[in-house]
Amino acid sequence: MIDNLESTKKRALKILGNRSFSEKEMYDRLVNKGESQENSEETVAWLVSLGYINDETYALQIVEHYSYKGYGLARVRDELYKRGIPRDLWDSVLTAIDNDGASDAAVAFLSKKLRGSFDENDIRKARDALIRRGFSYEDAKLAVTKYLESKEH
Repeated sequence: MIDNLESTKKRALKILGNRSFSEKEMYDRLVNKGESQENSEETVAWLVSLGYINDETYALQIVEHYSYKGYGLARVRDELYKRGIPRDLWDSVLTAIDNDGASDAAVAFLSKKLRGSFDENDIRKARDALIRRGFSYEDAKLAVTKYLESKEH
């Protein structure tokens, strides 16, 4: 059993060398690789105690990454859920998303997507693309308004 725990720890450290993980992701990864549930739980607890896994820090990385890439709040929430970040951490890390920055990202996305077009169908399609990227309808509509205003000047 001790040997198995040591091999589980070695496997976990090797996995962590590639990217950051949440506690749940690491546990699931170890179990999927054939490690026992008990060894996986102990190993995750060990990694947390060493500071190698920190769900709050990882959640902030996710929020920063996806908001920088121009995704909206809904998409960022979806990523937090997919990666097993506990919901009690969501509110604190989602405050890192600057709403003005998000709308700036949305306007930048529209500018790139539309390339100066003012065609109503093109604008509708670009607005819908923003919604698919996780922006609310209201945020997408505001971004379209800002895009149109910026082109008037």
